[in-house]
Amino acid sequence: MAKILPNDLMRFKLTYSLIALNLFFYIVSFLYSGNFIDQTAEDLAKLGAIFGPFVVADNEWWRLISAMFLHGGMTHLLMNMFSLYIIGRPMELYFPTRHYLAFYILTGIIGGMLSIYIHPLSVSIGASGAIFGLFGALAGYFLAFRHELGTHSKDFMRDFGLIIAINILIGFGIPSIDVSAHAGGLISGFIGGYMTARHLERLWIFILLSMLSMLIFYQLY
Repeated sequence: MAKILPNDLMRFKLTYSLIALNLFFYIVSFLYSGNFIDQTAEDLAKLGAIFGPFVVADNEWWRLISAMFLHGGMTHLLMNMFSLYIIGRPMELYFPTRHYLAFYILTGIIGGMLSIYIHPLSVSIGASGAIFGLFGALAGYFLAFRHELGTHSKDFMRDFGLIIAINILIGFGIPSIDVSAHAGGLISGFIGGYMTARHLERLWIFILLSMLSMLIFYQLY
């Protein structure tokens, strides 16, 4: 990562706060498991990972949030935190803090729900769904302002498409990566970003739509 200066920390407080929270939970998982490099699925499930039967049958819906701050190993953590660092800073430039936080939490939950629907008996963890939600939200913003931003928007969308294509290829090539959570976060984030880019007050509509999708998911089960 680039050198982090004090004024940089203050300017991008939410991004660094989320990174710090993820690091804190990784330390907790390390202290619990005794392994600093990798975490077992069993230990992660005990700490709050998503596991379909626990979430649905036992009504442990809080796992949809706690799982966003758990990671399966040091490599997983560093990859996600680097991605959060890259996408979180521009999010704080283009969106108010409440929008950024709402997108992070809601798209992460939706990504987790889709993961349960596709892989009901798999243990799922990581900030990937929420991070893809931020990518989607920023893509929605640039699409909404594509005429005003001109080549800047085109450059972003090109880079965005490349990043998504690479992640899709990696996701399908590595079985442990949950592509469904990425897709859920990305799509819901794009909808939220595009919906609120020109009309920030529409955030509450996005929140209501997200809650409605959660209710539909619950009814499906």
